Amino acid sequence: MRKLRIGILSTANIGMKKVTPAMQRGQHTDVVAIASRTQARADAAAKQLGIPTAHGSYEALLADPNVDAIYNPLPNHGHVPWSIRAIQAGKHVLCEKPIALSSAEAGALIAVAKQHPRVKVMEAFMYRHHPQWIAARQIVAEGGIGALRTVHSFFSYYNADPANVRNMADIGGGGLMDIGCYNISLSRFLFGAEPARVVGLVEFDPTFKIDRLASGMLDFGAGTATFTCSTQLSSYQRVNIYGTEGRIEIEIPFNAPPDTPCRIWHQRGADVKEIVFPICDQYTLQGDAFALAVLNDTPVPTPLEDALANMQVIERVLTSARENRWA
Repeated sequence: MRKLRIGILSTANIGMKKVTPAMQRGQHTDVVAIASRTQARADAAAKQLGIPTAHGSYEALLADPNVDAIYNPLPNHGHVPWSIRAIQAGKHVLCEKPIALSSAEAGALIAVAKQHPRVKVMEAFMYRHHPQWIAARQIVAEGGIGALRTVHSFFSYYNADPANVRNMADIGGGGLMDIGCYNISLSRFLFGAEPARVVGLVEFDPTFKIDRLASGMLDFGAGTATFTCSTQLSSYQRVNIYGTEGRIEIEIPFNAPPDTPCRIWHQRGADVKEIVFPICDQYTLQGDAFALAVLNDTPVPTPLEDALANMQVIERVLTSARENRWA
């Protein structure tokens, strides 16, 4: 079985704890190298995860001929610069969300990617690969809740650590960039369209200057999506999808556990059906989907144009909040 040889660009927590171990279990992914800014840190990470090659610089990873693709879990300000360098080095790129700090920066990434058409680049929205989301979208598409009219999503956690990158405004911290991007993405995913206008209400932390509580409404014409995300609330997540004849509720929509079955509820009229999904790891599924796109030379599941569109909606929510108007 063919496998894509992947190098991990940095020892960021999301990579070390979730994504890299998941891809090591993939059918089509082989994690062959990891890089850090120091050789000692790279060696320690490689030993911890059982990765054969450790590089003491990101440049060395991009120059490694045994690496076909890189996974970029750097803080948000490192997404586009290092993804561009990887593309120019001929490496395929799976980059963490959000793809960029702005839509303009996302556009710059797309421009470089178009200059290297054989290189695959994908934003890592792992939730889309979980069977619960594939099933939910299929139910909506097949009219299982009648006409889709509105989606409500909620995502929160509490983090007041000044040393955490999510609380650093100058490198892309804040709730909308970290988790609100999911609320926006899933709404576009379900409606299969872009919102014509949005309105946002955002509260900023007086010390960190990042958005710590954001609510928004997206107008899709055929229906609406409302959401709230926060980095300073009790931890919780839920998605409810409502149609003219039924609804879908997703219990753990984002951080789906890799060791426990997940479930959603589908109500049609008075009938409520609980749908249970076998244990799976959405990060493994994401890695395999990306790898197959590379190995078979087919389009990646989430194209960069989708990533750009998501960034544009995030910006419009912030514009609406700052200017107190629909955007």
